[in-house]
Amino acid sequence: MDIRTYAGHLAPGAPDFVYLPVEVPPGTTRLTVRYSYDRAPGNACDVGIFDQRGTALGGPGFRGWSGGARDEFTIAPHEATPGYLPGPVDAGTWHVVLGPYTVAPGGLDYTVTVSLDDASTTAGVAPGSGFPPADTGRGAGWYRGDCHLHTVYSDGRRTPADVADAARARGLDFIGTSEHNTPASHPAWGAYAGPDLLVLTGEEITTRNGHCLAIGLPPGEWIDWRYRATDRVFDRIADRVRDLGALLVPAHPYGTCVACTWKFGYARADAIEVWNGEWALTDEATLAMWDGLLVAGSGWTPAMGNSDAHSYDDVVGLPQTVVYAEALSRDGILAGIAAGRSWITDDASVDLTFAVTAGDATAGIGERLAAAPDTPVTVALDVTGVPDATVRIVTDRGAVHTAAADGPVRWTTTPAYTSYVRAEVRHDDDVTPHGSMAAMTNPIFLDTTR
Repeated sequence: MDIRTYAGHLAPGAPDFVYLPVEVPPGTTRLTVRYSYDRAPGNACDVGIFDQRGTALGGPGFRGWSGGARDEFTIAPHEATPGYLPGPVDAGTWHVVLGPYTVAPGGLDYTVTVSLDDASTTAGVAPGSGFPPADTGRGAGWYRGDCHLHTVYSDGRRTPADVADAARARGLDFIGTSEHNTPASHPAWGAYAGPDLLVLTGEEITTRNGHCLAIGLPPGEWIDWRYRATDRVFDRIADRVRDLGALLVPAHPYGTCVACTWKFGYARADAIEVWNGEWALTDEATLAMWDGLLVAGSGWTPAMGNSDAHSYDDVVGLPQTVVYAEALSRDGILAGIAAGRSWITDDASVDLTFAVTAGDATAGIGERLAAAPDTPVTVALDVTGVPDATVRIVTDRGAVHTAAADGPVRWTTTPAYTSYVRAEVRHDDDVTPHGSMAAMTNPIFLDTTR
């Protein structure tokens, strides 16, 4: 057993990431890292590791990340601590990465101990043998899902089995994995997927200028997070996500945690997480921002909602995005989200239909209806499962119609008056000035013909 100890001090203004080189000799079969630091108020330090292939942005050397969720991890050929990737412990210069998230005025002292073992190891489950299937075999329909979930593979408390059980109990048809900065959980999900539950592998990309989801990454793929908006590399990252066939979704854009506020803009987003967890003022702010993007009219980015569940007290599927997909498959769900053929709700007991009609033409959520400027257009919303609630019909002019959610809601407009229409269903409470959200839709657009 070869044990190395590294100690140092980080002052305020330290780099976002500090790389400690570790020379790994030939014949090493197991590497264990333990770290500690001065946890005075204002200090927070993450940890991860890159192997001998290097630390280049997006490069092949990534071997794991646990953030601040644990103070010890091990990597061996056939096993690894959750958050880390099993595989050979090859000779060369590895790097333990410290991420001083915040540093107190007095600075941050740290100690890192690396243990290198050459003992023989036993064979285990080969990495990648448990990836979930990309298709359930189910056809077109409306499907409910939650694509922002954390397990013990990052800073969550649930196991993948716990999350899958909770998802089924909440009436979900699909879920997305979103561990912080690591794909390590991907091989664990095959055992919990099935015809009734599609599992989309992904990642929460946790940068220092906000978080975003990469939904539907190919199993085992990893997206780097080590940059700020001023580094001007985000377009490259967004291209990588898109090249892999996944969706990029800014998460909780007005989150109040350190580095949670989204600062990369929305031009490269495929959707926006407008609703995160229980409805709060931060969601109200995100909704207002998103609606402003709709009013601006320079294209549009669909809304989605996810639970961001970490602990057992966090409700999986609160909220959930209800997506129309051609199949309950990776490609089907991602296409439905990207097209905005979806609405969001706080519970599987809530159901709604929302459409606009002009003459013989009808359009649904995420679609467009074209008619002459003065053609009467009927907006129809039917919602069930939400007692004591109020419906708000919202257009580019604001909230234009309100009604009790105890029966069919109808409102008439014209394409000349309204460029888009969407619906909100609000609980009658005082969580926010308009009440907390029970359900909301993506818009339907009204186009004028000449």
